[in-house]
Amino acid sequence: MRHHSTFRQLEIFEAIARLGSFTRAAEELYLTQPTVSMQMKKLADYVGVPLVEQVGKKIQLTDAGRELAQACRDVFGIMDRFTMSMAERQGLKKGRLALVAVSTAAYFAPRLLGEFARLYPGIEVSLKVTNREQVLASLADNLADLYILGQPPDEIEVVAEAFMCNPLVVLAAPDHPLAGQKDIPLARLAQEPWLLREPGSGTRMAVERLFAENGLELRPRMALGGNEAIKQAILAGLGISVISTQALVLNPPGQFAILDAQGFPICRQWYAVYPAGRQLSSVSRTFLDYLLQQDRSLSTCAVP
Repeated sequence: MRHHSTFRQLEIFEAIARLGSFTRAAEELYLTQPTVSMQMKKLADYVGVPLVEQVGKKIQLTDAGRELAQACRDVFGIMDRFTMSMAERQGLKKGRLALVAVSTAAYFAPRLLGEFARLYPGIEVSLKVTNREQVLASLADNLADLYILGQPPDEIEVVAEAFMCNPLVVLAAPDHPLAGQKDIPLARLAQEPWLLREPGSGTRMAVERLFAENGLELRPRMALGGNEAIKQAILAGLGISVISTQALVLNPPGQFAILDAQGFPICRQWYAVYPAGRQLSSVSRTFLDYLLQQDRSLSTCAVP
């Protein structure tokens, strides 16, 4: 007699599919690895085809596994919406909110999320901060409720709501020869060694676009994966960079020189993003409304 698959088995399989590892899935779900393996064997027996395959030391999904992983996300999405609907009837006393944000948002997103959590103490909030590539991967798989990006993706169909200005400025060491000069031409900046974020970064794309539109090409000395690494490299005299003013909030005045350069600040926006066609839960909609009602002073492109 064949047994039906259980919701717990689907939870375990979804964790394996997302994490690519039986061990990590067991850790996340507080289960032993033998329990995870046994439940996956039962699920595969029920489905009738293999769901995962071992390639070297890595676990990969079969075609059937990928199809089931998407079905799991659909089922969990329906259950989350049902849970949120029940929470809405209780006046947002309960519920969950999962955010994924690009790394520069780490300078302001925890504060906004903390203020929201104080307004709605019964809501369980989580925030994952990572690079743009990983944020887009999560967005494509619809793994979180909302995503915070400096530039909405072109390759994924999304709804993007601008909620705050994100001014980009040219940053140099305080003793840089260009510090204190006025209206520095872009052609002069192009002669400097540049420190840039990793390819695909929204900040990098914005500055490369500005220079390309003016027929200029940047000379990248090195690519760095985070704002703190870039700031340290600037202070070490390795070059100049473009950075969000929000990445400077913890630095004392005068530690860096913000260059008075033509075309800057680049006035970009922060966006709250979610997949097109997806119905937001009541908690997600409440948080989005909260973002859109922020102090309008956050929406100016003022430079410190």
